[in-house]
This record gives sequence, structure tokens and C-alpha cells, in this order.
Amino acid sequence: MESKQGYYTFCAIPKQDKELTLGNVELEGQSTPLQLIDYKEFSMVVASAPIKIYHPKKDNLLTHQSVVSSMMEKSSVIPMSFGNVFESEADVQFLMKSLHDEFVEIFAKIENKIEVGLKIMGKDEWLKSEINKNQKAIKLKEKIRGKSEAASYYERIELGDMAQRFMKEKMQACMKEIFLPLAEKAVSAKQNDTIGGKMLINASFLIDRDDEEQFDKLVNDLYENWSDKVEFKYSGPWPAYNFIDIKLKAKNA
Repeated sequence: MESKQGYYTFCAIPKQDKELTLGNVELEGQSTPLQLIDYKEFSMVVASAPIKIYHPKKDNLLTHQSVVSSMMEKSSVIPMSFGNVFESEADVQFLMKSLHDEFVEIFAKIENKIEVGLKIMGKDEWLKSEINKNQKAIKLKEKIRGKSEAASYYERIELGDMAQRFMKEKMQACMKEIFLPLAEKAVSAKQNDTIGGKMLINASFLIDRDDEEQFDKLVNDLYENWSDKVEFKYSGPWPAYNFIDIKLKAKNA
């Protein structure tokens, strides 16, 4: 039995004065044109799609992100969360009506702005050389070498605490010398949770499109100063995911 068709939502944009060329998108193996559904001064970018549960498979996620990214080239966007599909145009307009005040507030903050991300990982050689400067840590390592975990239980706890303090110190140095100078150049900045033992910074920055080149140059200059110690993973531009307070989520019909 063929699934009933609805509207899959990608992102909201300010209503445009000129007609946009939107193109097509492939959803679940079928090509369908992107469309706009308007409510007052905003438009929702949608595509006709079966009303069903859309699983966050790699292809589906990439499709969703590619549409949002392509719209970023034309306008400021508020991305919808993945997998939202509505029964009718009226349902999409009802959502936009309920979120209208949030849209007004958010677009005022993100107009002509983009998000970029920066992850900083400590290089193994640098981290090892730095921790080896701590004589107490070296003595503890020697003390527990060859001992069972039970026999060296408390020494291992102490060594673990020292390692945590060591990483915290390196994170604080990166915050002071890298994050803060970038945050001063950004409209807004956010430090996200770090992932993995070697990650020192996981930051997001909201920057004006007109300042993107200068911001990129500052990132490159800071990397040159730290390149023998850390690796940079600089990404973007992205929609302002980390600077949008509301979560746009709707139930599938």
C-alpha cells in the first residue's frame, strides 16, 4: 500500500523578495522538488514526501544537511530537526504560527551570521613530554610498574587524579591563548563538552559573514603558534545550531 504524502520540513528562512531557485532533493530514493510554505514574513523549506518514520541513516542525514547547507548560500536559516513530516500545508503553517515569536527573536540574532566549529586535540608527543616533566608522576609510574592492580590500587587512583589535573591545566591554557582571542572576534562563542582523552577544546563560534575571512586568518595564525603541540579541526560554515535555543521537533503523523 502506497504511503500517504505529506511535507518533510528542512529549515525556515525569511520570506524572500525575489523568487528562489530551489532545485530537487532525493528522499528515500525518489527525486522531488523543494517548495516554500509561507506564514507572514517567514517561509518553510519543504518537500513532498511519504508520511513515515525517517530513520537517521547516513544517506538521510546527509540529504537533510545538504538542503540546509544549500539554503544557507541564499539566506539565513533556522534548521528543523531531522525527520519531521506533516500531513498538510496547513499543519506546517500552524507550526510556523506557534513558533512565530521565536522565529522573530532568533532571526534577529542570526541574520547574516554563520557558525564555525573548532576542535583542538593534543598531540601525543607533546602531551607525553609535558607530563614527563612532572617528577612525581614519573615516580608513581615506576612504583606501580610490575605490580598488580590490587597491589597498586591507591597509586593508580593518585596517578589518574594527576592526569586529570594535567589535562585541565592544558585545557585552561588553550582557553586563554586560543578560545578567548577567537571569542573576542566572534558575535558569540560557546564551549561544548570535550570528547575523548586528548581533546582540549570543543568550541562553536557565531560570526558575521563579513568577518569570516578575518576570523579564518586568526584561526590560522593561532594554529601556527600551536602547531607543534596540537591539531586543529576547523569546520563550517554551519547554521547556528549551537546558538538557537528552541528545539524544532514535531511528531510524525
